[in-house]
Amino acid sequence: MATQSGPQSLLERHPVAKPSELLAELVPPREFASASFANYSPNEDFSTQATAKQTLERFAQNGKAGKVPGLYLDGGFGVGKTHLLAATFHSFNAKKKAFGSFIAYTALIGALGFADALKELKSYQFVAIDEFELDDPGNTMMMSRLINELASSGVRFAVTSNTPPNALGEGRFAAADFQREILGIGKQFEMVRVDGEDYRHRAFDNVHRSFEVDALTQWAAQNGTIDNFDELLKKLGTLHPSLYSKLLVNTERCALTSAHRLHDQNDGLRFVAFVDRAYELQVSLRSSGVPLTDIFPPDFIDSGYKKKYLRAISRLGALVESD
Repeated sequence: MATQSGPQSLLERHPVAKPSELLAELVPPREFASASFANYSPNEDFSTQATAKQTLERFAQNGKAGKVPGLYLDGGFGVGKTHLLAATFHSFNAKKKAFGSFIAYTALIGALGFADALKELKSYQFVAIDEFELDDPGNTMMMSRLINELASSGVRFAVTSNTPPNALGEGRFAAADFQREILGIGKQFEMVRVDGEDYRHRAFDNVHRSFEVDALTQWAAQNGTIDNFDELLKKLGTLHPSLYSKLLVNTERCALTSAHRLHDQNDGLRFVAFVDRAYELQVSLRSSGVPLTDIFPPDFIDSGYKKKYLRAISRLGALVESD
């Protein structure tokens, strides 16, 4: 990659979603492009990791998950679920297969319309969905309908989440019809438990740190960007989260100035999605002001989105230390 003369700005980028590009991007991201069962190392202290690996290997080889069309990987953040999902994708014997985040599939439906997205995905033999989300009841119902209709067509699935199917939505939404929709998803999957500790755990002093603006500017001068934290949050609010990865194309380092503890949970959830895409693309993140690992207040972390925020903090720690 050519070296630029100085840091650029994410605010000047205006990504758009093209259906053909959304379909072409349904593959594991850079971080998991070479993920395999061979390079997944189960933690000996947690037997479910080795069991999950064996279960997914068998599934990838024969495409069978008992009497249901899919496997559902449930476990905390940082235990290797996405690695196992990507390994399953790479090993699954299929002419057409797709791998994407929950957001990627909702973006595809938004671009094509439900009927055309369903028609397109029916031509796939295997669909992997990473980090099934419940931030929006409409999106969740739409995705559950998609899964049910694809399952009836013989499509096989593997899905990850931090919450098992029969518990999705707990602490967030309580409408009876929404709960029924969630339970409908669970019937399509065999549960695969993945216990363990966060493998991205870093020493406190290394990740809970910020930087001077001059140092950030110098750091971001090579294939990087630098923007004001609040201005980036406003920018994220104007884009569908599926476009955040396009915002970071050809970027290796992302610097944010004047970072601070967040007050609006909408900003918090958007930044979580931004961190997820940066982690997938292995874009290093640094800030001046408050360390990025400390921007989520206790009431955010204690909310129904606790596991999402903790995952983001874990990934931020890795990205702050990665370069």
